[in-house]
Amino acid sequence: MGNVVRYITQDGSAFIIAADTTEMVRKMEEIHKPSAVVTAALGRLLTASSMMGVMLKGDDHSVTLRLNGDGPAGSLIAVSDSSGNARGYVQNKIVEIPLNDKGKLDVKGAVGTGGYLYVMKDIGLKEPFIGTTEIVSGEIAEDITNYFAVSEQTPSVCALGVLVNPDLSVNCAGGFIIQLLPGCPEETIAAVEKALSGIPSVTQMLADGMNADAIAKRAMQDIPIDKLDESSAEYRCNCSRERVEAALISTGPDSLKEMAESEEDTKVECHFCDKEYIFTSADINYIIEKSIEKN
Repeated sequence: MGNVVRYITQDGSAFIIAADTTEMVRKMEEIHKPSAVVTAALGRLLTASSMMGVMLKGDDHSVTLRLNGDGPAGSLIAVSDSSGNARGYVQNKIVEIPLNDKGKLDVKGAVGTGGYLYVMKDIGLKEPFIGTTEIVSGEIAEDITNYFAVSEQTPSVCALGVLVNPDLSVNCAGGFIIQLLPGCPEETIAAVEKALSGIPSVTQMLADGMNADAIAKRAMQDIPIDKLDESSAEYRCNCSRERVEAALISTGPDSLKEMAESEEDTKVECHFCDKEYIFTSADINYIIEKSIEKN
């Protein structure tokens, strides 16, 4: 199981969240069986959503990241709860494109450089908060950084990484986010810039055996920081038969009647975990009766 840690500078002017999401991304790969570059792309988005999830305060709060790029992967979606447990889905899970000019998986090529990043936060209000920014790179980390700067006016640095093995399994995955709080002094800003100037990639640090705590401390280097909290994070889908029933009811009485009269069972598959729910005509009629009783 992975974990997410949060630290704050001793002067309270900045904080860092770091995560080891290796097991989470491995579970995603086992469920969806995407191509290597899609594993890297969706793994990065899952990691970002997990770290942004722990920024939320309520136990029942959640954040959804939707990356609608113009690349062959199509839409990528990652949803996290406030403990950092995330789940994800990609529109086109098999994308085969050449490596980039650095000899690495071309995430930018799979995601695309045109389109939008949508961030939806469900924090218990009547309507969720929705922030929208243009995709600026397609590498995802830079797009998250841009989102914080443009939509939340918070100077931030985001780093993400997923290392995929030749057999398409996940070697390691993780990331970190540094945010500067209002009134952050120039010396702290300069110290963060210095610390990041020579930092290894996230995947290199993980491959070298560094955990989330070590990554957070390396990213802040000589800046004194105190640990705020830590949470375990895994790939977790919250689908259930009850949720699927609610979704079926939302299609309307005419649609339900059509399903009930069909000679074939109604099959509904969860996009996040690939679990299939089967409803017979009798099941649909029962759902119709329940919906009538509620109304």
